[in-house]
Amino acid sequence: MPPEEVAAIFVEPIQGEGGYIVPPKSFHDKLKQLCDDYDILYVADEIQSGMGWTGKMFACDHFGIDPDIFTVAKGIASGMPLGAMLARHDIMDWVPGSHASTFGGNPVSCRAALATIALLEDGLVDNATIIGDYFKRELIKLADTHRLIGDVRGLMIAIELVTDREKKTRAVEERNLMVELAFQKGLLLLGCGENAVRFIPALTITQEDIDKALSIIDEVLTEVEK
Repeated sequence: MPPEEVAAIFVEPIQGEGGYIVPPKSFHDKLKQLCDDYDILYVADEIQSGMGWTGKMFACDHFGIDPDIFTVAKGIASGMPLGAMLARHDIMDWVPGSHASTFGGNPVSCRAALATIALLEDGLVDNATIIGDYFKRELIKLADTHRLIGDVRGLMIAIELVTDREKKTRAVEERNLMVELAFQKGLLLLGCGENAVRFIPALTITQEDIDKALSIIDEVLTEVEK
């Protein structure tokens, strides 16, 4: 397809459902340059990564990228049903009322979003950075004692489970068993990709909460490795 026929490129700054994979900065640099060269809109899907989850308000901030359009949801209203599209002023030149959606503009959700943004700017994003760094360091330590951990990933934290670190053989059944056993012990985990486990706690989480989770993760991995 010739570039003149491409209106926009949509990209997750950090891959979500695929395994919380963090690309090198050069990936976004080259993609943004390609968009600029051919007047293609660069659209960042920040529905999972935005609103403080990576220790910055948006994941794009880690890569120094200024997208033409953002899409955000989930964390923007602390669980209330709300999504939003943010764009440059010259793009958002529609006549008021020309675009609508079923749940668009819900006043309760919008008020929740304003309160959420205030809390994020008042320290929750900083807390995500501090607690996230601690959590990642402790997971790396666990990797020294658990052969199933093949990789520990930030900026959105995840661990990849493998049966062979050299061959990177995916431990799919082991991942699923880990999630099930953790649930039985009171820790709710969520998989991503075929063999990774993502960690997406509330931004209000404390180090004490993280230590409890780490204890369960350690215990469960020991059981699975047997």
